[in-house]
Amino acid sequence: MSTTPEAVLSDLKSGKIAPVYFLQGEETFYIDQISDYIENNILTESEKGFNQTIVYGRDANVSTILNHARRFPMMSERQVVIVKEAQSISDINREEGSKMLLDYLNNPVPSTVLVFCHKNKTLDKRKALGKSIDKLSVNVVTKKIYDDKLPAWIESHVSSKGYKISHKAVRMLADSIGTNLERVSNEVDKIAINLSDGAEISEELVQKYVGISKDYNVFELQKALAAKDVLKANKIVNYFEANSKKNPIIPIVAVLFSFYGKLLIAVSQKDKSLNGVANALNMNSFFAKDFHQASGLYSLPQVVRNIHQLRLADLQLKGVNSTGSVSDGQILKELIFRLLH
Repeated sequence: MSTTPEAVLSDLKSGKIAPVYFLQGEETFYIDQISDYIENNILTESEKGFNQTIVYGRDANVSTILNHARRFPMMSERQVVIVKEAQSISDINREEGSKMLLDYLNNPVPSTVLVFCHKNKTLDKRKALGKSIDKLSVNVVTKKIYDDKLPAWIESHVSSKGYKISHKAVRMLADSIGTNLERVSNEVDKIAINLSDGAEISEELVQKYVGISKDYNVFELQKALAAKDVLKANKIVNYFEANSKKNPIIPIVAVLFSFYGKLLIAVSQKDKSLNGVANALNMNSFFAKDFHQASGLYSLPQVVRNIHQLRLADLQLKGVNSTGSVSDGQILKELIFRLLH
């Protein structure tokens, strides 16, 4: 059956274990999260030696994997077979391999927990295996998270670990790291090591343990642009130029492109109240404050022009229409000037 990562983890933790898991899709964080839980928790350490097998798709075909799956456990209630990089199984998309796997899925060995980690791709729903996988396994299809959903995900993820997090700390992580959930999770873990249960992750802790400056980061640059604060924006850009290794310019431009893309939605609304902007952007009113403020300072033509300027800067940073003599820091400085004037 098709389900969510959260539901699968909840079932696993309550002892509800299925014979086959097929984890597929673009967001590898959830695939790793589920497969790691199964790898680390289904069997005891003494059982793992004889009853846990890790197979890599690039090194095995369907027949080899099913030979492992059809074994019976030794001195254990069950065995675990985890297929990593399952998208690389040589014959999983061929008729013979697909048929063999379908035959097994129709009659799986109940004492085997067989896990496929099929990353960055999904099965072709036009083929028999893709059509049947929902019915014959616990099937999880993961998708990349959208930017506007990231702050809520961070809050939920931190809460699941028994901590709290301030709104500003959420924004610092979201704007500086982006939608790489694995990296966000690792940075949260890095901070959590130093906290007591139930403590709050503040912007000061993010600055201390993640290395994101509290005053000079892309979140603060975004705030300065939203308020058209020329002095503050220039201070931050000068800091970025002086610390270019820690603050690569292309990701900064990508964040600003996302900001002005959302601002385009905000300035296009009839209801430009804070709640109106928050609803249009489908985000918490706290996170909508910058867009609400900016919607009163930027006209629609200005926002469209700024998005064009960001596209030009992005191309220049990637070597298109660039003389080669202008540094990335100088390109950012020129861009910020154009965005503000």
